[in-house]
Amino acid sequence: MIAIALILILSGAAIFWIASTTWRAKQRRLAITKQPFPHQWREILKRRIPFFRVLPADLQLQLKKHIQVFIAEKRFVGCDGLQINDEIRVTVAAQACLLLLNRKTDFYPNLKEILIYPSAFIVENQQQHGAGVVSEQRRVLAGESWQNGRVILSWQTTKHDAAIPDDGSNVVIHEFAHQLDQEGGNANGAPILKNTADYQSWSAVLMQEYQVLVNAAQHGEHSLFNYYGATNPAEFFAVISEVFFEQPHEFIANHPALYAELSSFYQLDPVNWQ
Repeated sequence: MIAIALILILSGAAIFWIASTTWRAKQRRLAITKQPFPHQWREILKRRIPFFRVLPADLQLQLKKHIQVFIAEKRFVGCDGLQINDEIRVTVAAQACLLLLNRKTDFYPNLKEILIYPSAFIVENQQQHGAGVVSEQRRVLAGESWQNGRVILSWQTTKHDAAIPDDGSNVVIHEFAHQLDQEGGNANGAPILKNTADYQSWSAVLMQEYQVLVNAAQHGEHSLFNYYGATNPAEFFAVISEVFFEQPHEFIANHPALYAELSSFYQLDPVNWQ
């Protein structure tokens, strides 16, 4: 009986601590968003983020508040001599927070820091083959999302992709789509959906479209989506997220069922923004 009572006390204390922590986080974020949006940040949005101008007024306001919280909570780290400034913070935060609009969000809770390189960076991995043979693999990347709380970005690519918001390619959207996918564990192309019942339709539509892209990549056929999305379902989700936000008209015309799934997940309809 004593053991049971102790377990109940500890469980109650844990629930209270979680609730208290959540309440404090909400209050802290509310205080942050009550602060005026800095004038210099507004100028950066105008200069660096063309898509901001086409957002409806309510989404513009949401985005600015999200940017404030994101910059307050996430650590930016400059690599290879890059000095972090507001230009970098706001440009990254605006694109990352686009994926959070209209949704109940905890602002990428697993993410602690964003590492920014001046340009593309080299990642070295070990790859194990049969018979215990291990080889070194070097890849040149513009972005990478880690499950351990990091996103790595090329500033050069980030600037370029932000400046051209309608070519279907955006490294920040891509990597932060991975972060959403990784909130429930390993990235597998199935982020946490609003309702359990939604997974059946999500899985059916995305796997069918994923296989279409795999076949297109194998035969060199045209696709609205980059062939990189055929690598695996996680990369497919990240690639189609880029196109959803940047080429919504082409997306809905060619893949209406897939567009509907993403629109339901993101709680947004970017085809009506332009």
